[in-house]
Amino acid sequence: MRVLKEAMENIVDHVSYVRGQLSDQQINKLIVSLEQAKKVYIYGAGRSGLVAKAFAMRLMHLGITVHVVGEITTPAIEAEDIFITISGSGETTSVINSSKIAKNVGAQVISITSYPDSTLGKLSDEIVLVPGRVIDPGSKDFHIRQIKGEHYTLAPMGTLFEVSVLIILDALISELMTRLKKSESDLKKRHATIE
Repeated sequence: MRVLKEAMENIVDHVSYVRGQLSDQQINKLIVSLEQAKKVYIYGAGRSGLVAKAFAMRLMHLGITVHVVGEITTPAIEAEDIFITISGSGETTSVINSSKIAKNVGAQVISITSYPDSTLGKLSDEIVLVPGRVIDPGSKDFHIRQIKGEHYTLAPMGTLFEVSVLIILDALISELMTRLKKSESDLKKRHATIE
């Protein structure tokens, strides 16, 4: 259980680090876009896609018209809409291609990524920078980093990014609830009754 507890501590420490790095200006732009959009489209691949779906559900609970890209009922995106993408690397092919389509129709593209200079970052109108894993265990100078005490995280692959984004977006829902003057009972009215 030592590794489990160390991994949990590592994840909590990273989320705390991200909290200190988060740009109020970037988050505020995202919130204003959410408040003003006709429709919101959200997309991420793999585990980032699961985080996107969790966020979409909460936006729906708030009464915001939201669609998850790839679902069978997702309508066409239009110029008055926003397209929110989640990709730690900013190089996920399906996310980039979807962002290009959104840009071509005139929708605002907002990316949540660790790499603002990535292909996705360069396509985006706005970026929310969320630091992910900073040291790749396969990169050269591994032994030198170990001697210096720069140890590799116990959280594999994109875990630190994905968990951080999930927490940020859940906290953003709390901020939106306050701004929109919504209570938890308001959200419960839109909670699924057929499950």
